[in-house]
Amino acid sequence: MKSRIFQRKPRATSSLRRTLVMYLIIGSLLPLALLGVITYYSVYSILTNKIQSGISATLNQEGASLENTIDNLDFASKQFALDGQIVDELALFLHETQVYKKSQLMVSINEKINLVNFTNPDLGLTAYVVPGQDDPVLFTNLSIKREFDTKKLPPFITYNGASYFGPHKTMYNDSANIVFSSLRVVQAPNVKNVYIYLETNYNSFAKILNQRSYGIEVTHLLVNEQGNMTFVEHKDMPPEVLNGKWNSSGPAHEVRDGYHFFRYKSPQGWQLITAVKQATFNSEIYSWLYKLFFVAMGTLIFAVLLALFIWKQVYRPLRKVNVEIVRMAENIETPVTYTQVEEFDLLLGNFQDMKNKINVLLSEVEHNEKQKSQLEIEKLLSQINPHFLHNTLNTVQWLARMNGQKEIDKLVTLLVKVLQYNLGKQSIIVTVQDEINALQNYMELQRIRYDYEFEYVVHVDEEVVTAAIPRFLLQPLVENAIYHGTSERNGRVDITIRALDAETVYLEVADNGEGIDPETAQRLLSEDDFAGKSGLGIGLSYVNRLLQRFYGDRKKIDIIGEPGVGTTIVIIIPRKAREDFDD
Repeated sequence: MKSRIFQRKPRATSSLRRTLVMYLIIGSLLPLALLGVITYYSVYSILTNKIQSGISATLNQEGASLENTIDNLDFASKQFALDGQIVDELALFLHETQVYKKSQLMVSINEKINLVNFTNPDLGLTAYVVPGQDDPVLFTNLSIKREFDTKKLPPFITYNGASYFGPHKTMYNDSANIVFSSLRVVQAPNVKNVYIYLETNYNSFAKILNQRSYGIEVTHLLVNEQGNMTFVEHKDMPPEVLNGKWNSSGPAHEVRDGYHFFRYKSPQGWQLITAVKQATFNSEIYSWLYKLFFVAMGTLIFAVLLALFIWKQVYRPLRKVNVEIVRMAENIETPVTYTQVEEFDLLLGNFQDMKNKINVLLSEVEHNEKQKSQLEIEKLLSQINPHFLHNTLNTVQWLARMNGQKEIDKLVTLLVKVLQYNLGKQSIIVTVQDEINALQNYMELQRIRYDYEFEYVVHVDEEVVTAAIPRFLLQPLVENAIYHGTSERNGRVDITIRALDAETVYLEVADNGEGIDPETAQRLLSEDDFAGKSGLGIGLSYVNRLLQRFYGDRKKIDIIGEPGVGTTIVIIIPRKAREDFDD
């Protein structure tokens, strides 16, 4: 089709581009840009500092409360372990042999334990224990669980001569509250291996770590003096957070793994960390952004109204162009009607020529590519006359049977089956089961040829045996594995076909030969003529073209080689049924 030549009309034409840019900048972009730039940075900084300051202040209060709790345990444990009267009575009790005096001492010690607990409401379970004994408890104000063992408690810190544990479930038999505990050796004459065990009150820990004081959802984490996590309020934290080391030299505030972490470092050696999800931390900021969004939407609505006004005043020629485009789609021979606007008249004049040329070129390319792929496949599958060859082999087969040549009969039978599959007239699309049956015949044929110098193993999932694949897909790869991949002795070829998921099929051919280096493997995949030059024949190139023909960019082929170990070829393709293919 000859190009249409347009002559400029003497009438003056306007430039739509200048009009469009001017109105859109005034109506939408300029107000929105000014609003966003002026307010975003200032509001974002104010809100961020406000949230950070609030979280840090609350965290410091909780840290101070926890320090007071540890100090309270420290003071109480010193009363029980170092106080002269109760320690002396404990030493007398341990060495007394008279039952009556021993009972009097027991009553006196229990009274003193109850007195200290009464005057210190933050204390819970209190007990004198001898670790390692069958019954380690000497005195206690509450019943202790039978499985009580201080070695199983989670270590927290070592502070002022005592060991602290927690947070953990209380050893009180009738409760499951979370507590802190301390263990201090009792210092008394002729008394060895006796300790005072103390726990905080049942609700002390819950009072210290209180989410409501933050005003947002947070997660508390406690880190002991070794930098290990001992308590996590919510278990849905990332594994790298739960299992990582938290050194005391870390920053007071950091952002990682989708969280803001605020850290309180206690002089006692532990750390209290408050974790806030980034989405929660930015909720106020998001609220402000939503408001800005509504303002922007209002601005855009104004721009739309302005665009409608421009449409009526300036874009009427555009409607006419749209009508002409629709008419050309229905009938490309219909001549166009011009709009008297320079830009659109030039577009309409060239659009018809461009559309015709593109359609012709696309049709030619599509036809040529389909014809080329089909001819290449037919050429590979029809290089000899199957009818003549089958008749000749059948004659050889019957002669072998008549003369009792069982090995020749078996060899010819396998060869006939292989040729019937490879050169047959059936559809080029077959099932996985068909391909595996033909492949096993081929492998048996090759084993006879090579005097059984190699073995093969086929692994096929039952769920993929009915999946459809192109015929003659795996045999070229197996042939390469036999010729170039198996070692001289104890050769092995493994064929694996399985489903990666409901939509994907995984095919693998592996050998135990000399293997190839990664550079050679990459060249085999990227250079079409390298396979033939390297001695691998047309097999890999054929398989690559076959996959491209039927799967396009949805297929994946990879070569994994290691010198001295072997070579593995992996193919991943979409799972299809026969009717999904266009033969």
